[in-house]
Amino acid sequence: MRVGTPLETCLAPAGPHGEAVARTILALAAAAVELSDLVARGALESALGAEVGDGHEAGDAQRALDVVADELFLAALAGAPVAAVASEEREDVHALAAGAPLAVAIDPLDGSSNIDVNAPVGAIFSILEADARADPRSVFLAPGTRQRAAGIFVFGPATTLVVSTGSGVDLYVLDRDAGGFRLAKAGVRVPERAREFAINASNRRHWEAPLAAWFADCLAGREGPLAVDHNMRWIASLVAETYRIFTRGGVYLYPDDARAGYERGRLRLVYEGRPIAFLTEQAGGRATDGRRRILDLEAGSLHERCPLVFGSREMVEAVGAYLSGPGPG
Repeated sequence: MRVGTPLETCLAPAGPHGEAVARTILALAAAAVELSDLVARGALESALGAEVGDGHEAGDAQRALDVVADELFLAALAGAPVAAVASEEREDVHALAAGAPLAVAIDPLDGSSNIDVNAPVGAIFSILEADARADPRSVFLAPGTRQRAAGIFVFGPATTLVVSTGSGVDLYVLDRDAGGFRLAKAGVRVPERAREFAINASNRRHWEAPLAAWFADCLAGREGPLAVDHNMRWIASLVAETYRIFTRGGVYLYPDDARAGYERGRLRLVYEGRPIAFLTEQAGGRATDGRRRILDLEAGSLHERCPLVFGSREMVEAVGAYLSGPGPG
């Protein structure tokens, strides 16, 4: 496909329910266009970043725009071939069209704490095959290898869609004049090697010793055991970090640590870890919890947390070498 081709023309997922997968991605994209317009209005809208209620099931503060985004995506999926939706903003699975072939897991607004400071936010989704014979939750708890498609929307200077239906990763940009997404780059690949890492270094005192050693060796640069000068980044928006890694490589880490409530990290396996891992592997990168492949992990609950390390293969493997024992070399 040529650059500039509309999303609806490009989508041709193979395998069972390929047409249903395409229709579902287009429904999500339509909601993302509407949400992008709302995000772009920023402070002109009333208190989009204000906290509401007592938080959600995942245990984090819920903001006004979280609720709006959840409702937008759910309304869009009501017209798609989707039997059930699991949302990071909802306690349980939401039933839609009984007997429909697909199920969708979604984080409707990743990075909502960035709204008031005008930093990038986005959405993360995962598409799976539904099973009318089983408990709807079981579809979302199965290993991530069951995913049929996954993607992220990033609402930044440009609104972008990074998506995979299981045969590579493509990048689309919202053409506001046309009102839809157009192909910007096909066959996106995560560079195998890079020199950037993203981690919240303010939590260093809580990390396990091997991770702290890896971090110290990165800071030591070419004079240290890794013999490479690194750059450090931290946007505090998973979708923005993902987009950067898919653009120029690097590694992102949100590890578990010694603080209460962080024993299993803070990102959600179903809504964040798995779809990001699916995209990363489809683009030639790696995604682990530091030791194990993310896509092999089963979830014990819809809102289970997991550590996440993903990005350029060489850098993810280096982190794993420290956490598993031998360290550099």
